[in-house]
Amino acid sequence: MMRTVEVLMVIVILTGAFIATSYFAVLPWPRQVSPLDLGRLSLTTMETLNSGNDLSQAAFNTGNVTAWDNLQVALSASLPPNIIYNLTVYDVNNGGSGNSLYTAKESLSNAANLGVSSDASSYLVSSSNVTFNPTPQKIGETANGGGGITLYILNCSDSNGWWITGYSAQSLAADLYNLLSPYFARTIMVQNTVQLGELLNGTPLHGENLQNAVIINTCGEAVPIPTAFSGSPYSSNGYANYCYLLGQKVNQYNWTWTSIVGWPFYYVTNTALFANSQNSWGIYGMNMVGDPGLNAFLEGIDNQVYTPGDSSTGAPGVVNLSNEAVTDCNYYGIYPSTYQTSTRALSTSILTQFHLTVSTYVFNTAGGYNPGAVYRHTETVNGKQQYQGGFYALGLTRTPDIRLTALGLLCDYHPRIYSSDFNSYDTTRLVVLQLGLVGGT
Repeated sequence: MMRTVEVLMVIVILTGAFIATSYFAVLPWPRQVSPLDLGRLSLTTMETLNSGNDLSQAAFNTGNVTAWDNLQVALSASLPPNIIYNLTVYDVNNGGSGNSLYTAKESLSNAANLGVSSDASSYLVSSSNVTFNPTPQKIGETANGGGGITLYILNCSDSNGWWITGYSAQSLAADLYNLLSPYFARTIMVQNTVQLGELLNGTPLHGENLQNAVIINTCGEAVPIPTAFSGSPYSSNGYANYCYLLGQKVNQYNWTWTSIVGWPFYYVTNTALFANSQNSWGIYGMNMVGDPGLNAFLEGIDNQVYTPGDSSTGAPGVVNLSNEAVTDCNYYGIYPSTYQTSTRALSTSILTQFHLTVSTYVFNTAGGYNPGAVYRHTETVNGKQQYQGGFYALGLTRTPDIRLTALGLLCDYHPRIYSSDFNSYDTTRLVVLQLGLVGGT
């Protein structure tokens, strides 16, 4: 009985203490327990107002009463009813000769003052005539005098293409010019096989530098051949000797020869030379070289003694872009499909056979084949290993996607893209939105 009385007394004492404490305790206002982040609300509101450039247009049109009335209506509708505000637009000055950096241009408010507590955010807006044009680095240009390299695009009017279904070599050449010319010191369209013959003989077309150039063959599995190279010895072995010559020239001038689709050097094409000859598929103006063409070209790059022999390609099927290529898609703004079908991939065995090194994997290796890769020929000069001649082959199934051609070359040379200089003077205004709560705190 005594224990029960003691327990009841303890309960009474604790209850009394709790009631007394609650009576004298001062609880904070709800806004202090969970305060509204006025600074974040201010920034979010301005971003919302400028989602359609409405805030920017009003900021640069301060004399337009209608624009400012519409801005105030939108601002009031964007904020809770217990929020008061002041929005001010400032002109950005050059700040020279002791001048202030900002000059107030216009403001609007829904209260005489913002109470004892407020917060603000700032937001820079640009005028509608401001443009941002990134400047690509020219491949091969250096600060110590490197003048950049030349891009040749075979746009031969007297050649036909194969495995470029749906396109002509000329339309592909035009698209490649638009994609790649900003990255090269000079981009030259080789308009016919006569001009190609001049290049093979070491004669520049417009005074350009022949050394280290990139040559893109837009004819797919066919390669243009000048009439001057139609006789012996170039016509031997079904014109495989001509393909051997091309490999030698690639080595001599350290060119990077680019094949955009299919089995490289499978045909030679010249509409005058082969006017009555077709490739067994009804495409006139070309002659079949067949399997020996690619092998002869690679022998030429490696300065091997020409030995007639066949080459082979594989069909790994669906293949995927390498991680490097996917990353550079975002950097250069070129977005081909990340997976493609390959039925003309080059074997990895050519690396040791012809002293080649893969400098860029555009597609991941699949089943002992490279569906798309940039190869560099390596040789020893004065006791040092160096690159001498390059070959970019896309062993994909028609139809060609020239975005992959551009992406592979940019991945390999990796020119930088410089952001354009942006001068804020006269093109930028600062908007400050200050918010407060009705009644302060």
